[in-house]
Amino acid sequence: MAYNLKEIVANKPSRFTEGHRMCAGCGAPPVARMVLRALKEEDHAVICGATGCMEVSTFIYPYTAWTDSFIHTAFECAAATESGVEAAYKSLKRQGKLPENGTTKFIAFGGDGGTYDIGIQSLSGAMERGHDITYVCYDNGAYMNTGIQRSSATPKFADTTTSPAGKVTQGKMQSRKDLAQIMVAHHLPYVAQTIAVNNFKDLYEKSEKAIYTEGPTFLNVLSPCPRGWGYPTDELMTINKLAVETCYWPLYEVVNGKYKITYKPAKKLPVEEFLRPQKRFKHMFKPGNEWMIEEFQKEVDSRWKELLDLEEMTNKE
Repeated sequence: MAYNLKEIVANKPSRFTEGHRMCAGCGAPPVARMVLRALKEEDHAVICGATGCMEVSTFIYPYTAWTDSFIHTAFECAAATESGVEAAYKSLKRQGKLPENGTTKFIAFGGDGGTYDIGIQSLSGAMERGHDITYVCYDNGAYMNTGIQRSSATPKFADTTTSPAGKVTQGKMQSRKDLAQIMVAHHLPYVAQTIAVNNFKDLYEKSEKAIYTEGPTFLNVLSPCPRGWGYPTDELMTINKLAVETCYWPLYEVVNGKYKITYKPAKKLPVEEFLRPQKRFKHMFKPGNEWMIEEFQKEVDSRWKELLDLEEMTNKE
């Protein structure tokens, strides 16, 4: 169905309001705002937030930036909390203790620390049990809220407080976990990877599909962090664009096992274009460290080819 995204943004009331305390140049607030704009105006949402940057900055008692029902839960159990609320809602509906009219949707938000690492057990459990919830990971690539420690979402060679680049090591020495593919392996009806800004259409459409697809769904959204990544606050759009144009962060969706890449760069840029503006990668550009950029490029190319192959293979007649 045809729609005008500008009109939706201008006319739909924001369910994630102004006045939160997220950092300037952070990718997470646009994620929350656009995901929730995908809700139908007449629908209510129960939102669960894992401990993290977004939770501590948007829900400081007695203030809140969320206009729908909001539950703060611990790092490790956002998906478990949300699945419990969803199960209770269904039970009350069956017992006739809730009105038949009206629809409530269940959405959980967690950073990569609370999703890739600490929360993956409860996330996997909720997805496997088939709860009708949407889990949104705002992936900023480290434990930003507690001091920029590395997570399994941190890209290889990134400089963090627990994987410092120096004489002993050259930043984080392990490859980034591919959580979207792990979620696909749960045989979910809908999994997608998208981006905070620079392609709001992609984020909006995937959010709408995820929320209104019956069953467990998962969105992985790149959410740059100016403090942890080391870019000027006004460069959020540029960083997002470079992540997509270099294929470091491909945009795709998987619907019932079928892959669809939703954006293919006309001219794929070298990954150093994405790395160079970020202070966490500055050591990679020192003389003698060219091998690090080459290795990073090989990994990006390999994952991009794998995705292209999956799209072709899963869409054969």
